[in-house]
This record gives sequence, structure tokens and C-alpha cells, in this order.
Amino acid sequence: MKKIRIALLVLFVLVLLSPFVYVQANKMIYAKKVNAYLLEEERYSKDEIQLVRGVWGVKLPPFYVVVVFKDEPDVEYIYFAHDTIMQFEYRLTPEGKTRGITRSKLKHYIPRD
Repeated sequence: MKKIRIALLVLFVLVLLSPFVYVQANKMIYAKKVNAYLLEEERYSKDEIQLVRGVWGVKLPPFYVVVVFKDEPDVEYIYFAHDTIMQFEYRLTPEGKTRGITRSKLKHYIPRD
């Protein structure tokens, strides 16, 4: 009887943790895909990239990646890494808005066709 209780407890804990593990794993997978894309396809160096962070969002698609370049710390570029990797949009930090950064001043913005 005690073994059954332990097995049920372990199963219960696994069921509770599985969504957390799923989200964290996907955030890491998408961040690695975008990082590889930036280094291999877009030919950025590691020194040019400040941050590549996977994010789980409320909107669709649920996973995306935020990239910040060292020479533009006030701009967050949003990438999708599902079937293909593409820069989707950008966001200015409050400091970037204060500094008057506009789309025409962005160094890493890739306009969509």
C-alpha cells in the first residue's frame, strides 16, 4: 500500500511539473534557434549580441524570442522561430522612447515584405 501511495505521489508531482518543464524547454529551444540564426545566417558575432531570451506569451504564437544588441540597448527585437526564423517587430524601452529613437534610426531592423 505504501508503494502505491509513493507512486501516485510521484505521478502527481510529474503531472504538476510537466507544463512548467514544457514551457521552459520551448523557451530555451526557440532562443537557441534564433541565436544560431543570428550567428550563422545573419553573420553577427557573439560580441554584438547582448541578450537572446525565449519568451512564453499570452498571444499567438505562444513562443517568441527577444533580442537586444549591444549597440542598441534600448531596442528589443522580436523574432519568431517556428517554421522559419524571422524578425517580427521591435519594441522601444522607455529610455529609447525618451531618447527619441525612431524606426529610421534602428540599426538592426529588417522591414518585412
